[in-house]
Amino acid sequence: MSNTITDNKFTFPGQKNVYHGKVREVYTLENDILLMIASDRLSAFDVVMPKGIPYKGQILNQIATQMMRDTEDLVPNWLIATPDANVAIGYACDPFKVEMVIRGYMSGHAAREYKAGRRMLCGVEMPEGMIENDKFPEPIITPATKAEMGDHDEDISREDILKKGIVSEEDYIVLEDYTRKLFQRGTEIAAKRGLILVDTKYEFGKTKEGKIVLIDEIHTPDSSRYFYAEGYEERQTNKEPQKQLSKEFVRQWLIQNNFQGLEGQTVPEMSDDYIETVSERYIELYENITGETFVKADVSNIQQRIEENVGDYLKNN
Repeated sequence: MSNTITDNKFTFPGQKNVYHGKVREVYTLENDILLMIASDRLSAFDVVMPKGIPYKGQILNQIATQMMRDTEDLVPNWLIATPDANVAIGYACDPFKVEMVIRGYMSGHAAREYKAGRRMLCGVEMPEGMIENDKFPEPIITPATKAEMGDHDEDISREDILKKGIVSEEDYIVLEDYTRKLFQRGTEIAAKRGLILVDTKYEFGKTKEGKIVLIDEIHTPDSSRYFYAEGYEERQTNKEPQKQLSKEFVRQWLIQNNFQGLEGQTVPEMSDDYIETVSERYIELYENITGETFVKADVSNIQQRIEENVGDYLKNN
């Protein structure tokens, strides 16, 4: 097993405060700058698993930063630099308290709701007669309230977001527009790699100048679900499970081991062998979605590596 970064504590020059998320640490520095470290923690059903996944943080960070550069002509984002494999630096923003979830296919949470007999998700109607992993006639936006660490994200409708004043109508129109544009671009990028972008989530914030920008991750296996395009139609016709690259395989493993994050349930033990397979799946997605061979960063002393790389960047910028 490789070393992982799960519970490291950093103190950076000019640091003002730190926020500990489920899988990321966000450090606020002087001059309205944020420094985000993607850890190797794995979250499923809004619960952080006890063991880290080798190279997961590097994979998430590198996919997200590449995808931000591939979409910045459509939607402005917070990113300035990536001084380390696990680190992104960008502009401090006031985050909107909703996650913009968009679904092109009826999978995951939407499929579980559908199987339970519900046809309305976040105020959006799902057509009758669908089977799991069918494509929706048009992508649907199903927002969720953003949870603190350990809490559950909750579905919410556009109507309730506006009624409760969580986001103004003027801003929400922009969020919807950006969400659809990003999903379309993500779909096109995935198609070039023989993948289907099934569903994903985007998070947005406002800069101190009042500009709405994309923040956090984009099109990673933690925030998105991908199918292999080859064989998709045949598997649907035969009502077979789709071959997918996402965190859903972890969720399914947890469900099979009687865990869905519900009260009284215990997280099942993940063996080293299973953790290694999870790491391999993340690497597989990285190589498929980017079209590049994954180069493992030096993990002999991750904390020291990050401190040195970030220190050098801050000293010279």
